[in-house]
Amino acid sequence: MMFKSKNVESFKIDNNNIPKHVAIIMDGNGRWAKARHMPRIAGHKKGMNTVKTITKAASALGIKVLTLYAFSTENWRRPDKEVNYLMGLPSKFFNDFIPDLIANNVKVQVMGYINQLPEQTQQAVKKAIEATANCDGMILNFALNYGAQDEIVTSIQKIARLVKNNEIDIDDISKETVQNNLMTTNLGKLANPDLLIRTSGEKRLSNFLLWQVAYSEFVFRNENWPDFDAEILSDCILEYQNRHRRFGGLK
Repeated sequence: MMFKSKNVESFKIDNNNIPKHVAIIMDGNGRWAKARHMPRIAGHKKGMNTVKTITKAASALGIKVLTLYAFSTENWRRPDKEVNYLMGLPSKFFNDFIPDLIANNVKVQVMGYINQLPEQTQQAVKKAIEATANCDGMILNFALNYGAQDEIVTSIQKIARLVKNNEIDIDDISKETVQNNLMTTNLGKLANPDLLIRTSGEKRLSNFLLWQVAYSEFVFRNENWPDFDAEILSDCILEYQNRHRRFGGLK
C-alpha cells in the first residue's frame, strides 16, 4: 500500500508487518473545538466522525483489533453537560454506523464498567454487540468507563477469590493468571497492543491499558483527534514498522 506522508516522500507500508492490535487514546476533541470558538461538545461530535473514518481505514489495512479509549473512569469529573452528551454518543454513533460495521465485517466489543453507565448507554452498547456478533473481521473494542488501575484491582480481587475458594494456590499465580483476569482476556493472543497512538501532543498513558502496553510501541501525534485521518494512521503504521521490537531481549 502506497501513501504520501506529510513529512517524507512516498513510502510503502509492509503488508506483512501490520500491527495486529492498535490502541488509540483519542485526545484533543475539546481543544479542537476551542481553537474554533465552538463548544467542547462540537469537538466530540466531530471526533465521532473520525472514529468512523479510522475504523474503516484500520479494517482496510488488515488490523485485527482496534481499541479506542472512549471514556475513562476519571471523565465523570467533567461538567455534567459534557458528560451527559458523551453518554448519549453511543446511541447516535451505533444507530448510524452499525450498517457500515456489518458491511465491513467489523465486530464491536466493549470493555469497562458498563453496568455503571446510564441505562440508555448500556442498551446502545448491547445492541451494537448483538448486531455485529456474527462479524469475524476486525474487532472494534471500545474502552468505555474504563480505567487501568481499577481494572488491575478488579483482577486482583478475582484472583483472591480463586485462592479463597481453593481453586488455585498462591504459588500458582503467574503473569498469565493476571492476564486472564483482565478485561482484555476475551481478545486472547491479541490482548496486548502492538502499537499505542495518542493524539493532541500529550505524552502520557492516562490510566489506559497499563498492564497490556508493557511492550507496545508508542507513537505520539500533535494532531487533535478530530483532525486524525487515514493518512495519519498510515504514517503511524510506517513509524511502527521502522521500530526494532526486542521485547527486552536481543535479535
